Amino acid sequence: MSQTPSPRGIHGMRAFLLVQFGQFVSLFGTSMTRVALTFWAWDKTGEATSLALAGFFGFAPIVIFGPIAGALVDRWNRKFAMMISDLAAGLSTVGLLLITVLAGQDRLELWHVYLALFVAASFESFQWPAYSAAISTMLDKRHYGRAHGLQSVTETASGILSPVLGALLYTAIGLQGVLLLDVVTFTVAIGTLFIVHIPQPVVTDEGRKSRSGSFVTEVLYGFRYIFSRPSLFGLQMVFFFINLFGTFAFTVATPMLLSRTADPSVAALASGDKVLVSTLQGIGAIGGLLGGVLMSTWGGPKRRVYGVLGGMFLEGVLGTLILGVAQVPIGWAFGMFMSSFWIPLLNGSNQAIWQAKVAPDVQGRVFAVRRLIAQIT
Repeated sequence: MSQTPSPRGIHGMRAFLLVQFGQFVSLFGTSMTRVALTFWAWDKTGEATSLALAGFFGFAPIVIFGPIAGALVDRWNRKFAMMISDLAAGLSTVGLLLITVLAGQDRLELWHVYLALFVAASFESFQWPAYSAAISTMLDKRHYGRAHGLQSVTETASGILSPVLGALLYTAIGLQGVLLLDVVTFTVAIGTLFIVHIPQPVVTDEGRKSRSGSFVTEVLYGFRYIFSRPSLFGLQMVFFFINLFGTFAFTVATPMLLSRTADPSVAALASGDKVLVSTLQGIGAIGGLLGGVLMSTWGGPKRRVYGVLGGMFLEGVLGTLILGVAQVPIGWAFGMFMSSFWIPLLNGSNQAIWQAKVAPDVQGRVFAVRRLIAQIT
């Protein structure tokens, strides 16, 4: 009696953990490089406009090209799509490194940096839909929430550590040294992908129908899928408005805290306004990290919608509301911590709903459009 052969390479939860480690290392290297490039741009020009343009070229393509990338992800092998994303990001860094080595750092121009960021971000648009869709085939449904919690931990940890290390390394070993480290990190990410098995999704009737038209039709499929399902469309619009108004709150939080620490009535409690605000932001980052740890070990409630509703309520009431009305540093610290702590529960539960409801062979397109709708705010 013949048996189905075991998949080649590491698979299941071990494969996910290994891939997550590789992506963390790569994300860490990329974040340090962007910090170093930011300092380099400031040293070269002394203008805020150059920093704003660097941020634009490093982020906008991820959102703009998302639907196209999603369509290709559903056509391609998910593992291949992730490797292409990591490879392109690495090669853009190699290009900058070669310019500084062969022509000298003084010959590096802003347009070189903008082009490298644009190329890396364009291919990075493949990463999130491919990785999110891959999780659906690598893991059992009961682990979806835990997987997102672990992703949140690695992203937050990178966000906490990479700016500090990026600044220290830029001072110690210069831009070339940071770029070289980034090249090493992307090889780690690609290496982990080489040795794991990421199953391709089973072709469903929905997936077969979605490929019956032109490529443009496939690109627009994610919009049609979401808009034709009232429950999923409603859920997505909830997150659209959360991001929209959350951006307002995030934008005014720092000037609000700076203005309150300048108030004579709290000046005695808030010595060093900028130091205090930086400390409060660090406390918020720690809250996000611990919230991710909780989600990665617990996995969230079995009824995912309770995680979404509970996360929204707790983040809004214990976090943003208290941050807005508090008049003393301890209240601001509590609000910053709680606002970040409950976000992994909110996002992880939402992600688990989509991974369970959307057929794996169309998730690339649907998830890319989800990201576009959520982040265009």
